[in-house]
Amino acid sequence: MDLGLKDRVYVVTGASRGLGRASAEALAADGAKVVVTGRDEKSVTDAAASIGPNAFGVAADNADPAVADRLIAVARERFGGFDGILISVGGPPPGLTRDTTDEQWRSAFDSVFLGAVRLARTAAAELGDGGVIGLVLSGSVHEPIRGLTISNGLRPGLAGFAKSLADEVGPRGIRVIGLLPARIDTDRVRELDSLSDDPAAARAGHESRIPLRRYGRPEEFGRTAAFMLSPAASYLTGLMLPIDGGTRHGF
Repeated sequence: MDLGLKDRVYVVTGASRGLGRASAEALAADGAKVVVTGRDEKSVTDAAASIGPNAFGVAADNADPAVADRLIAVARERFGGFDGILISVGGPPPGLTRDTTDEQWRSAFDSVFLGAVRLARTAAAELGDGGVIGLVLSGSVHEPIRGLTISNGLRPGLAGFAKSLADEVGPRGIRVIGLLPARIDTDRVRELDSLSDDPAAARAGHESRIPLRRYGRPEEFGRTAAFMLSPAASYLTGLMLPIDGGTRHGF
């Protein structure tokens, strides 16, 4: 199946590793050009080099108010266009409600929430018919995850923002979608498992509650993201798609 990605240009944030990296790799593998970002210059440069000649790395922090305009300008200067953005951000620090501080909430709000809103809002102003905005959120949009209080507070709000934006930009032919990963086998998820007294038992417990009985692979997430960002998914918008091995049974 031809996804129609050849020579389309995307910005993928948080792409030096994890789900952002897997998504950028899948887009480039199908012929898209990608500007990949991350906060560490060496990591993002290495990621772009690994993805190949259709990738260009930019060190950028989503919390920087100037970053959205800069990334879109780089996409146009480097690859001659701008067709969409996938906004992926690192997870905020884990902790129960009693453990989280005001400063942790403020910092996470700036990077996870307000940074994503700025990126999406700027992209919406710059995209034309056929453009797409994707946000990597979390299964916590529907059900809180114990020990991730800050993420549980911010991700559902971003889902509401994305749905509102989809209604506003839909008449211009721009799509907005959310991706809701659960237990995908990334460094972040392994780190969360390691917080348990028995990480192997914690993982086994999570797997027992997943209908497919295993964690997802990053490349499985990446291929789904590439499809959702592609012209092949041209009639899908305002959708929050669980990528969770069937945990929510599609609802």
